[in-house]
Amino acid sequence: MLALMASGGVALVVALLGTPILLRWLERRRIGQQIREDGPASHSVKAGTPTMGGIAIVGAVIVGYAVAHFGTQVKFSAAGYLVVIAVFMFGAIGFVDDWIKVRHKRSLGLNKRGKLVAQILASVLFAELAEHWAHTATSLSFTKMTTPGLALGEWGWVAFAVLVLVGSSNAVNLTDGLDGLAAGSSTFCFAVLAIIGYWLFRHVRTYHLLPASAIDLALASVALAGGCLGFLWWNAAPARIIMGDTGSLAIGSGLAALCLLMNVDLLLPIIGGLFVLETLSVMAQVVSFRMFGRRIFRMAPVHHHFELLGWPETTVIVRFWILGGLFAALGLGIFYAEFLSGTHLT
Repeated sequence: MLALMASGGVALVVALLGTPILLRWLERRRIGQQIREDGPASHSVKAGTPTMGGIAIVGAVIVGYAVAHFGTQVKFSAAGYLVVIAVFMFGAIGFVDDWIKVRHKRSLGLNKRGKLVAQILASVLFAELAEHWAHTATSLSFTKMTTPGLALGEWGWVAFAVLVLVGSSNAVNLTDGLDGLAAGSSTFCFAVLAIIGYWLFRHVRTYHLLPASAIDLALASVALAGGCLGFLWWNAAPARIIMGDTGSLAIGSGLAALCLLMNVDLLLPIIGGLFVLETLSVMAQVVSFRMFGRRIFRMAPVHHHFELLGWPETTVIVRFWILGGLFAALGLGIFYAEFLSGTHLT
């Protein structure tokens, strides 16, 4: 428990104190956000807001996770390392994307193909290391390895892991369109995964996960929650700094990596239900326009739709936070209910 408190507390403090330092550095170099021309007109005032704030989140996660192992009995594990590696790799991809936007003063960074290829390569590396270094099970799992227990094999699981990592990172990226929306919503998800990780540690025989891996994954979860929460202090509306793709891709990959390594892969769409809804709104908008020439929403992702309906930005953010929190709580409830059901049966 002391290690968990240290991980989250240190990450929180590093993000809370490190973000304004990063903010001043970005301001001196005039590194600001470029606004989409087709975005809501009200967002034009955000042009020039310092971006790439995700650097503070990634740094806070690494420091928080590392410090939590000193002076405690918790040892580093391959699974914990892999979460941090995934966060760093995808954060680096986002950093390149953000840097291109800033350097060329446009709202588009890496081209879609280049960005996707980079994400796939990073995901394949993660998946191979997860299987051969962390020895992660290659069966589909909801809350336990026996549910549904479909064995994918090495290549099937690698393909599945790539899909989950790329999908999750881009889903959070789509959600990061309002001040504090992605950071606040992600904090709920990581807090729930920290609880699940600790529960796995306490009941390792039930979930067939190594104790060292389970508690280390809980530490990584808490570090991510602390990093997001500390950054949110400066990112809350009106944002002093924007996380950019550096932050959103890192957060999304961390969320996916934790679920894959905890063997709760299929619980991810519920815990991160808000991100799923945001992604589905974009997909539905594109399909409807291309097939029928009509838009379902005034603008996608769906948070912009409510802005254009006249909702103040802070209202949209808070209501979406509530929705994200409910999804995360539902995921935790399902996990615990399944545990109780299994306990009763045995």
